[in-house]
Amino acid sequence: MLTVVARTRLYRGGALIAEGFPIAEVSEHLADPAATVWFDLLTPDAHDLDAISDELGLHPLAVEDVRQEGQRPKLDRYASHLFVTCYTVLLDTTTGTLDTAEIAAFVTERALVTVRMSNRFDIEKVVERWDSAPDLAKYGVAFLMHGLLDYAVDTHYAAAEALDEQIESLEDQVFNDLPTDQDMQRRTYELRKSLVTLRRVVLPMRELVESVRRRELRGYDEAMAPYYEDVYDHVLRASDWTESLRDLVTTILDTHLTVRSNRLNVVMKQVTSWAAIIAVPTAVTGFYGQNVPYPGFQQEWGFAVSTVVIVTMSVGLYIAFRRRGWL
Repeated sequence: MLTVVARTRLYRGGALIAEGFPIAEVSEHLADPAATVWFDLLTPDAHDLDAISDELGLHPLAVEDVRQEGQRPKLDRYASHLFVTCYTVLLDTTTGTLDTAEIAAFVTERALVTVRMSNRFDIEKVVERWDSAPDLAKYGVAFLMHGLLDYAVDTHYAAAEALDEQIESLEDQVFNDLPTDQDMQRRTYELRKSLVTLRRVVLPMRELVESVRRRELRGYDEAMAPYYEDVYDHVLRASDWTESLRDLVTTILDTHLTVRSNRLNVVMKQVTSWAAIIAVPTAVTGFYGQNVPYPGFQQEWGFAVSTVVIVTMSVGLYIAFRRRGWL
């Protein structure tokens, strides 16, 4: 007997008949060929999973995968059911980190069982999608799986869009006159990590949705084909977007380093130019500071000559450096 609290729903003939009933009644409802059942388990223990496995005849390898978190998005085929794992993602725009939430699903011909090991996966969002399209409920499990996959893929697309905006802000900082190197490098590192995580989630989803499009889903109805095509299109767009952003953030980092190197060269030119200008009066006054007689020694015209030499050479160097763009 199950010890975990579960969320349940019963559809019959395309209409929502009941929800919140005990899981013990699932077998009774599935005896009706027109019935489709969904129930969700949150943080079930080994006993709960064994009970569900015995109730629906689930493969032990699929049950083992549920117990081991961190599975890659996939669709496994077994004799009596399919096993699906996928993720939702959410980008923290303040820190640039990407949070993932895993969900596993057992798919039979007339039942969908979702298993969550944490409440980070917002199952209410999936339920809202089902409720927003009641006319599709007559397609049974295919309808339920579409809502689940569509929600997951939409979070991938939203995360890619948010990452794009974050990377655009990095592009503006690259050519900022007052750059904050440490903050930018830390932000770039976090965004690159988030893109790697998003890539690991998005790329396998193409294969998963493609498998559903190839009619791997039991109870699949041709009328659901356009809806799965739409999900697949979103998967491809999110995947392509993630790949392009991954290249872009690398380019931004390389450009940032190049710009900083160029700015350093400019600063070195400026410092060297001013050092050369300052060296002129230092050399002239040093020469006239010798304790030996020289032309103009202790004469007013000698002071005038040294002053003219200092001003002329300094101004000449300044003009020459300005023409070369060093000052």
